[in-house]
Amino acid sequence: MKFGIDRLLADASLRAPLKGKRIALVAHPASVTEGLVHSLDALAACPGISLSAAFGPQHGLRGDKQDNMVETEDFIDPALGIPVFSLYGEVRRPTARMMDSADVFLFDLQDLGCRIYTFVTTLLYLLEAASGTGKAVWVLDRPNPAGRPVEGTTLLAGWESFVGAGPMPMRHGMTLGEMGRWFVDHFKLDVDYRVVTMEGWEPEGAGFGWPQDRIWINPSPNAASLNMARAYAGTVMIEGATVSEGRGTTRPLEVLFGAPDIDAKAVLAEMQAFAPQWLAGCAIRECWFEPTFHKHAGKLCNALMVHADGGFYDHHAFRPWRLQALAFKAIRRLYSDYPLWRDFPYEYVYDKLAIDVINGGAALRTWVDDPASTAADLEALAGPDEAAWLETRAPYLLY
Repeated sequence: MKFGIDRLLADASLRAPLKGKRIALVAHPASVTEGLVHSLDALAACPGISLSAAFGPQHGLRGDKQDNMVETEDFIDPALGIPVFSLYGEVRRPTARMMDSADVFLFDLQDLGCRIYTFVTTLLYLLEAASGTGKAVWVLDRPNPAGRPVEGTTLLAGWESFVGAGPMPMRHGMTLGEMGRWFVDHFKLDVDYRVVTMEGWEPEGAGFGWPQDRIWINPSPNAASLNMARAYAGTVMIEGATVSEGRGTTRPLEVLFGAPDIDAKAVLAEMQAFAPQWLAGCAIRECWFEPTFHKHAGKLCNALMVHADGGFYDHHAFRPWRLQALAFKAIRRLYSDYPLWRDFPYEYVYDKLAIDVINGGAALRTWVDDPASTAADLEALAGPDEAAWLETRAPYLLY
């Protein structure tokens, strides 16, 4: 199969509208061709392409910024001599000066298929900045490694943030090219928008989203595996909790929690008793780790690790958002007074709890903290939103 960048490089007719235009590329470390050449270098060597600028999203064009809310500065690319603008530095929305650097913006970011992964918001901000200016935005499409399943509650009006671009569920099941089509329509944007589609992507094929003949490259420092990408729509919620998501280890965001003062086996037993159906589609394994930095640094943590790969993985049964909610619920039931929710500014939102910013509202946290709430109550919250999104997204799917 071919990703959007590979098709653009191989087909002169696709590139024809770019002749004589100043081209900017939005990219990160996973923006590579099928031959593992970075898209910036490949486009610089491509006939008819005149690169005038590049842009880096959160974690930077080079992916060198480890944690959230660690900003990247603008710089001049030493080989190409073009400006590289940061969309996670002094600004997150492209400025007029940045937009003046090019006529066409090629957007080539590998996504994880989760509302909170900020590359989808960066796409919206770029489309909004281009709207009404005559600038064009082309998405060079890439797979959604989490595939087509949909899960989670819809972000509520008034809860928009850099980790919440619009009214979509946590796990949206779309590619960025498809999401851009919805953005243009939903937000009524006046922009020359195009998608260079993939060739041969089969979201229901053997890889269930991620093609088996393509290697995994971290799109951000903690997105270290396909297993992480599949689990992320659940494990990302731990960023709003005091328990560890595994940052400071080699397997971040592949655990349901890690803490020095929680019995992982007891939590797993409580999860199995409360909602065993939400454990389907993966294997859960007790493990131990000692983070070298971040939460509980230098302390031995008992943890539960998710394995959504190998022979344990059932693509349609695996529901990471519910699985993570279940882990939180089990901790709360076993340790009623545990200070579970982290109180700190999250992605530049200062007046709301991080867990609520992540979920686009307080419903998940309220459900976890309510001693009387049941699994059916959470299903009643999420089920209608999931069904509505399946209907909403249908006209925008390309594959």
